[in-house]
Amino acid sequence: MKIRAQALLFDNDGTLVSSLESVERCWTRWAGEYGITAERFRRVGLHGRPAAEIAADLLPAEVVPEAVARIEQLEVEDVPGGVRLLPGTRDFLAALPADRWAVVTSATRRLAEGRLDAVGILPKTLIAADDVTRGKPDPEPYLLGARALGVDPAACVVFEDAPAGLAAGRAAGMTTVALATTHPADVLDADLVVRDLSALSLLVTDGAVEIAVRD
Repeated sequence: MKIRAQALLFDNDGTLVSSLESVERCWTRWAGEYGITAERFRRVGLHGRPAAEIAADLLPAEVVPEAVARIEQLEVEDVPGGVRLLPGTRDFLAALPADRWAVVTSATRRLAEGRLDAVGILPKTLIAADDVTRGKPDPEPYLLGARALGVDPAACVVFEDAPAGLAAGRAAGMTTVALATTHPADVLDADLVVRDLSALSLLVTDGAVEIAVRD
């Protein structure tokens, strides 16, 4: 299977980098600090959603701003040693012109930049939770990413590991590629599902980027 596009939009956590252990560690501590039971906490989906929406599902509205600031602080402090590149990420991004790709993440800008900097990735374009009013699975983040790159949404490919992010990409009218790094492949609804970016090859031309599955 080959996919042609003008621009590529990448989720960060679980797509470019692995921060799963850090996320679980920090959110478990956070839940304990706010008296949220383990059973209640397990019912709320963490991955691919903005912290503000997760906190709003669990806490009274008046507590949410403080709680969001707290989880951001915990996760930022946990960045050293809490993040690593996923297979294929560095080579895949290195093959792309800087104006052909963007990171579109549900993390705050401060956290996203911290995690990316820790592994030496410096995107020219970054869309973070701070930039949108509605997070994934709403299409707003990915539509904003396409707009920032000056590309029609229909000419973009979204790379995601989470169902919420894939839903956002589909709702934005974009081609979706799922990476089975966080969830089993059979629960990922996408145009293409692969294990990680190392399974893909790139061909960059003046007019397009061609993505193919390696033999």
